[in-house]
Amino acid sequence: MRIRTAAIAGAALCLAATLLPASPAHAAGTVAPAVQINRDFPDPDIVFDGTTWHAYATSSGGIGTVPHATAPGPAGPWTVVGNALDHKPAWARANHGFWAPDVSQRPDGSWLLYFTGRHTASGRMCLGAATAASPNGPFVPTSEDTPLVCNADEGGDIDPSSFVDSDGKRYLLYKNDGNAVQQPAILWLQEVDATGLNFIGDRTELLRNSAPTDQGVIEAPTLVKRPEGYVLFFSAGVYTKGTYHTSYARSATLRGTYTRAYRPLLTTETVDGAVNGPGGQDVIDNRIWFHGHLAQGGRGMYTAKLGWFGGNPVMRGSRVRYEAERGKLNDCVVRASSTASEGEVVAKIDNPTSWVESTVHVPVGGDYTVHISYAAGYGDASQALSVNGAKPVTVNYPDRGWENWTEVSVNVRLREGANTLRLTHLSRWAEIDQLEVA
Repeated sequence: MRIRTAAIAGAALCLAATLLPASPAHAAGTVAPAVQINRDFPDPDIVFDGTTWHAYATSSGGIGTVPHATAPGPAGPWTVVGNALDHKPAWARANHGFWAPDVSQRPDGSWLLYFTGRHTASGRMCLGAATAASPNGPFVPTSEDTPLVCNADEGGDIDPSSFVDSDGKRYLLYKNDGNAVQQPAILWLQEVDATGLNFIGDRTELLRNSAPTDQGVIEAPTLVKRPEGYVLFFSAGVYTKGTYHTSYARSATLRGTYTRAYRPLLTTETVDGAVNGPGGQDVIDNRIWFHGHLAQGGRGMYTAKLGWFGGNPVMRGSRVRYEAERGKLNDCVVRASSTASEGEVVAKIDNPTSWVESTVHVPVGGDYTVHISYAAGYGDASQALSVNGAKPVTVNYPDRGWENWTEVSVNVRLREGANTLRLTHLSRWAEIDQLEVA
């Protein structure tokens, strides 16, 4: 759930894209996130040591272990190689596993592991630390008797995450587990010294479980610095359910205020059911890793490409919505609609000179699917869809009635970065609510 460095290179903007008919021989459509570890491997944390990629996970099948996997590249193949932790510290309950590990390299070249364990004395989840000379471990606990962070009166603490800013300052992020005791669940930022073990100053609240979509739970902070500011990824909802999801919030400064995205980045619905309950994310090198429920049980590790536009992340295989009324319009109008997304649609796209244009962004070149939400009530209608002025294809809109927003999908081939989609009137009449690209 963590990020190792302060900045990630932005997605390049390209000037050309090609639209092809929906044909398996050409544009195949949406590429779903790929499962990398098809067994229980929740809350994956990823690091790269210069030659090998490493992943660490919540305990699976063994009490007191930190599962460790390696791969030659970020997209695998991944092999689970064993336990990264040398032993369970005395403060941690013997019959309980470890949650949500975080591994990062320190300035002296050594490696630091943060982990979550059940504190025997308080009964609450608390944060511990361990160190090793190599990301392979074994990581030896830094304290046998005392957790690193343990606020039992706040419900305990979980989901540690390390972040190093562009000025070299190091921080620990974590969540107090308030939802376990009917208190606020808050994501905290705490400056630490170069060792990662000593606190500097007071902690800062970044975000709490205040949105209805949180379902009372917010957790798993991952912080990224972009040229436009800071992006705080987080998971929300109940992790055992399909409604668990990944979202983000943005701030111009490290300590906030963080403003939530209008829609989550990654849900079961935005990936059209390809992953169930996606969360516990980590972000490195324009790629996101996360877990999802497996059909055989447990939560496997998935990955997908990640790109950026205007400081906002976009993920390969997860739908991004673009409201038609926010695009460029010609010879058409915006009207209010109580049944449409965000209450407005583009109407009167009725003439040969009528068109709606949206600029969409994708993290990597390849095949995508454009989902168009429309309404047509006076017979079947059609429009021409083109990308950056290339040869258009016809999109047909069956008559389903006005205010009955219906989705049609077109497979396209796009280039990395910005692409312009234009819908132009062809026959009869259709209104456009929004487009989604995945």
